Amino acid sequence: MTRIFMFPGQGAQRVGMGRELFDRFPALEEQASDVLGYSLRTLCLEDPGGRLGDTRYTQPAMFAVNALALRAHLEDTGERPDLAVGHSLGEYNALQAAGAFGFTDGLRLVAARAEAMAGTGGGGMSAVIGLPETQLRFLLLRAGFGSLDLANLNTPGQIVLAGPVEDLEEAGPILEDAGARAVRRLAVSGPFHSRYMAPAAERLYPVVAATRFAPLTVPVVANATARPYEQERIGDLLLQQIHQPVRWCRTMESILDEEYGPEPEFTEIGTGTVLTGMLRQIRRERGAAVGAAGPR
Repeated sequence: MTRIFMFPGQGAQRVGMGRELFDRFPALEEQASDVLGYSLRTLCLEDPGGRLGDTRYTQPAMFAVNALALRAHLEDTGERPDLAVGHSLGEYNALQAAGAFGFTDGLRLVAARAEAMAGTGGGGMSAVIGLPETQLRFLLLRAGFGSLDLANLNTPGQIVLAGPVEDLEEAGPILEDAGARAVRRLAVSGPFHSRYMAPAAERLYPVVAATRFAPLTVPVVANATARPYEQERIGDLLLQQIHQPVRWCRTMESILDEEYGPEPEFTEIGTGTVLTGMLRQIRRERGAAVGAAGPR
């Protein structure tokens, strides 16, 4: 058996997350609040002014809650991962689980990432349901939407686009007419994981360059490449991750193909079960593809 720890990213947040964890680990909650300059507990449990939906606050909150959930899981089960993965922001939790940095250093890095990404607005994201990647790329090309990037390749039938808001709005009905089951705008403040986020990577560069990454104790698969991190490229890949697509489907398929060990067993750690749902969909669509191919 190969034990896989998965960590969710932005979008999985909810008001009330972390309540039991803050009560269980008050010293870590206090450390997080000291680093951030505001009360993590108040942010997560009360969401004053709707700040939990602001990426400046969402990303640090998610990282902290995921990290505390990992601490609880380790203490309760004694399980250690053989491989760690994280979706977007969750990749920072995967790196922490592998020993690249500690809780407070990771939180400082994530807070800087959030600030850099929040400074790049002027765009948005839309989830396209029911179109495979090759068909979606063809449709966008044919319809003249070269301004839109494929940002999150989540499952064979769930892909997120990023780019100018007006182009996302115009493309939605066209994609639905072409066969998409749904096209839904996401409640995000920018075109994350697209070419438009390159300035954010530049702003984050000095912080990443000044960060010392400890040797990884287990492999971590990078969103930008869908391949394991090389120790000397951790900083580079974290910067690429901001403006490159999240290749989640390819990552999951390589694990299911047992490239990292036999009999993968997945545990989602953090808020919600969004990654478990994606994994279920990937398995379902893989099974359907095998069934459609028939016996050989």
